[in-house]
Amino acid sequence: MTAETVPSPGTKPAGAFAPLRNRLFAVLWVAAVLGNVGTFMRDVASAWLVLDLSGSPSTVALIQAAGSLPIFLLAIPAGVLSDIMDRRRMLIVIQCLLACVSAALMVQAWLGVASVASIAGLTFLGGVGAALMAPVWQSIVPELVPRGELKGAVALNSLGINIARAIGPAAGGAILAAAGAAATYAVDVSSYIIVIAALLWWRRTPDARDDLSEQFGGALRAGLRYARASKELHRVFLRAGLFFACASALWALLPIVAGPMLGGGPGFYGLLLGAVGAGAIGGATVLPRLRERLGADGLMLAAALVTAVVMGILALAPPRWLALPVLLGAGAAWIAVLTTLSATTQAILPNWVRGRGLALYLTVFNGALTAGSLGWGALAEGIGVPATLWVSAAGLLAVAVLSRAVPLPEGEADLTPSNHWPEPLTAEPVRNDRGPVLITIEYRVAAADQHAFHAALRRLSEARRRDGAYAWGVSQDSGDPERVLEWFFVESWAEHQRQHRRVSNADADVQREALAFHRGDGPPRVSHFLALEHGSGKAS
Repeated sequence: MTAETVPSPGTKPAGAFAPLRNRLFAVLWVAAVLGNVGTFMRDVASAWLVLDLSGSPSTVALIQAAGSLPIFLLAIPAGVLSDIMDRRRMLIVIQCLLACVSAALMVQAWLGVASVASIAGLTFLGGVGAALMAPVWQSIVPELVPRGELKGAVALNSLGINIARAIGPAAGGAILAAAGAAATYAVDVSSYIIVIAALLWWRRTPDARDDLSEQFGGALRAGLRYARASKELHRVFLRAGLFFACASALWALLPIVAGPMLGGGPGFYGLLLGAVGAGAIGGATVLPRLRERLGADGLMLAAALVTAVVMGILALAPPRWLALPVLLGAGAAWIAVLTTLSATTQAILPNWVRGRGLALYLTVFNGALTAGSLGWGALAEGIGVPATLWVSAAGLLAVAVLSRAVPLPEGEADLTPSNHWPEPLTAEPVRNDRGPVLITIEYRVAAADQHAFHAALRRLSEARRRDGAYAWGVSQDSGDPERVLEWFFVESWAEHQRQHRRVSNADADVQREALAFHRGDGPPRVSHFLALEHGSGKAS
């Protein structure tokens, strides 16, 4: 299993261990660490087995792509499912799927029938499980600890996966060298059994559902609509996509660097990956101080510089002893980028769409890794691994400098629901599926204030679209220019009621800014219009 979560900005290390006092969180955390150790061991065995079978850079990179492609394809549906299904049951089913994948790898390795195609196919299935699990595992954290310990729990999850990253590859390489791939896969299977047992032990209270609970199709549309309207998410996605596309060359070509370039075996490859994990743990301990000094954008620039330098050094085929400390730096830079981007994403997402927003971030992350792995592998076939590492390092430096023009959002807005919208007036009960619904808000604005008012409404329009509107506009009365009508469409009555629940305190502040320009005797008039049913003469 692999489900990486990261601490929010400002998390203090001293408070990070408090969640372990909660028995439920402690049990699941230990199980997750053991499960992730097994996953890293499996990945080492698969990468080295493919290297033995093929030796081709593009084939080795293909295995990296096979694991990340499903996350790119399925992260969005997985995020929707994480918001509407029983998360405990979903996690158990996913862990059973992943255990079967590793068991199949174990059997074919034991029988000596493994091939590049079979390993790639099973790696793809493992990626499917990882894609389904990642947003679900992140979403259960608030259920395991009190609200005041949430940041510490998220920080511990990040620490746990980096402990696994430090232990798993080295242990996997040692077992692979001593007992072979089948034994390495067998250990991974046992790790899933531990995780499944911990989830079965957890007696989770099922989610309460009401008439406004979202179904898959509507939840998917709502999540995509939110992402399309959120300019802050766009900036995070752009920065993530560019960085990971360039940096993916390091991970895609590392088996070639460890083997043919540096003359190491599977144990050495595991040590290199372990050095990455150890570097990530060390980097996590100094991140709060670095973030305070450099800021999010300065930290991203520094991490890109370090990663580019690491790729440049590896391109020179240094002595094996030097590769280990070099990859410590790569691990520290990698965790800095993951922490910064993931924490920013979480900070700008409200709770109602958190799973879907994180899933979209995972889509960008793994899409960039997949495309980058395939592209760098193909380039290495043509110009060689050292030259490819130089090209990717130069590209990463260029991206890091140019990305400074697109700063990351601060993520300090209050996104808790404001619940300040009054219930709409209805002459009779309205079916939840009736729609679309047109909402109009009538303002009176002095001519001198029109420009500033329109600017405030444009900021408000982003909130309307994020929370459920699929169309928005503003119109002016030709006979009375001070009469201004804001309008937006929502797909159904139920979706508009959900919109009432989604409006955040930050949205309310923007709305109050627009309302300050209203000059009418009373508050702006709000009206709700329903589409007419065909052939009935009644509103629908």
